[in-house]
Amino acid sequence: MSGTSLDGIDVALVDFRDQTISLIAASETPFEPELRSQLLHLCQNPTVELKQLGALSVKLSLAYAQAVNQLLDHTHLEPSDIQAIGCHGQTIFHQPEGAWPFSMQLINSSVLASQCRITTVSDFRSMDIALGGQGAPLVPPFHQQLCAHLIAKHPSLVLLNIGGIANVSILKPAPLRGFDTGPGNVLMDSYLQQQNGSLFDDGGSVAASGAVNSRLLARFLSDDYFAITGPKSTGREYFNLQWLNQILSHFDPLPLEDVLATLSLFVAKSIAATLQALPAGQLLVCGGGAKNTHLLQNLAQQLPKWHVDITNQHGIDADSMEAMAFAWLAKQCLERNTANDPHVTGAKQAEILGQITQVHNHHPTPKTGATQ
Repeated sequence: MSGTSLDGIDVALVDFRDQTISLIAASETPFEPELRSQLLHLCQNPTVELKQLGALSVKLSLAYAQAVNQLLDHTHLEPSDIQAIGCHGQTIFHQPEGAWPFSMQLINSSVLASQCRITTVSDFRSMDIALGGQGAPLVPPFHQQLCAHLIAKHPSLVLLNIGGIANVSILKPAPLRGFDTGPGNVLMDSYLQQQNGSLFDDGGSVAASGAVNSRLLARFLSDDYFAITGPKSTGREYFNLQWLNQILSHFDPLPLEDVLATLSLFVAKSIAATLQALPAGQLLVCGGGAKNTHLLQNLAQQLPKWHVDITNQHGIDADSMEAMAFAWLAKQCLERNTANDPHVTGAKQAEILGQITQVHNHHPTPKTGATQ
């Protein structure tokens, strides 16, 4: 999969035998600069020629296939060892509300399946949206199963994924809930790239050198999205450079480090606000934002009574979590099990998610894991 941060392709090889979830191997392949630039342009400028859209879906799917095949080569596995590929694709527009709700992920599943010679499951969000849901987040039921051994240990247990967009899975107290809290890395990364060409603020060092502008922070937090209670979801089509630059246009020019410092605290506050009604407990952080030391410090300061840890400290790889989730979703689809939770997405009912693309002569051995 590749997330809203557009930092690369994550592949996870996952074994689901014996009612356990085991990560066998994982890789992250950076996007080639031209492909990343094309995807970023598409996300920021949703009006595009159909010819360009179709060609980019093939180009992206070939990059996915190369990443999968490289991991199989590294682990000395054959296509027959793999039950399925679960591929999320690249979200280019997410609009779960309105007269014609949809979520569009760029993927050519036939190209991916044929290049890897492995049955491929994709298009996981459309069914949930067709049933009146947000189509996101889909990962809380997976998080619940993955973290089952931790739930009894804490009065509250929340898993936070900080990608381009940040989302939470509230595993305890019941019932299971989850939603997008708002921006994760997307605004910080996009603004930094606009200003000096850097792809991201390594460790949050630039933000740590700046001063928070309290008026700007208050303006960020006043956005209507933060007044909505779940189920809710968002993406680059809302929180993007246009959103940020429009707000900044009402302020005197600020140093880069001050804008990033304010954005970092904004992200931390928007996340913390969603947890204030819960008893203090354990917050587990995964995703690219788990590497942003300054952001995690801000988050811990906003939640002084909580234990804030990276999932790696509890034996769960922070970089592979999302890819593992879509391997699990593929497994659910192939076994005809429901995968969405109506409490989380707002759908009318739980349903089987995903569309299956098969290839001739793919006969996986029984009980093998799935890769994403």
